[in-house]
Amino acid sequence: MAFKLPDLPYAYAALEPHVDATTMNIHHTKHHNAYVTNVNAALDKFPELKGLGLVDLNKAVGTAAVPADVATAVRNNGGGHWNHSFFWTVMGAPTDSNGPSGELKAAIEGAFGSLDEMKAKFNAAAAGRFGSGWAWLGVKPDGSLGITSTPNQDNPLMAVADDKMIPVLGLDVWEHAYYLKYQNRRPEYIAAWWNVVNWEAASENFAAAKAGKVFGA
Repeated sequence: MAFKLPDLPYAYAALEPHVDATTMNIHHTKHHNAYVTNVNAALDKFPELKGLGLVDLNKAVGTAAVPADVATAVRNNGGGHWNHSFFWTVMGAPTDSNGPSGELKAAIEGAFGSLDEMKAKFNAAAAGRFGSGWAWLGVKPDGSLGITSTPNQDNPLMAVADDKMIPVLGLDVWEHAYYLKYQNRRPEYIAAWWNVVNWEAASENFAAAKAGKVFGA
């Protein structure tokens, strides 16, 4: 079964003024679509990988389960497909979210001291990622919350990740995610992004992650 580009759960302009409609349109229809096309092309060469599903395919990156001939293509494009599919769902219109659930808020305060402290550490991870990549808030194997960043289209599900975790929130800090509006001002984009975080989705991801479940599985 070939992977497909998912629809956005909102209009391209829904995240204005923090994320502009033109960027969202290009990001979804060009960049994300290219990852879908390319991972499908890679899997056509090894049909046995199609049965893994997107989450297990990402978990297999860096293992012998992915043949060397397509390892880079699967890592970059399978990662890009999962990352973006996840990313779209953790955002929403600026007025549509009421903040983290009580359970997630308590976990954030337990791990970081406060929501503001968590944001500060997350922002530092996002701003400090050299070149292209992502910042993540996730549930670590011991059940606690952690923050990490990954290069390119890697994610914390992959066997190659330095910090394994099940993502709760993720932020794309590739230049294509923000350059039209923010140019080289990545920290400004990161700060603005918190206005469109869908905390209800993050809270659902947290509850699922605590049970060992990954978005899209």
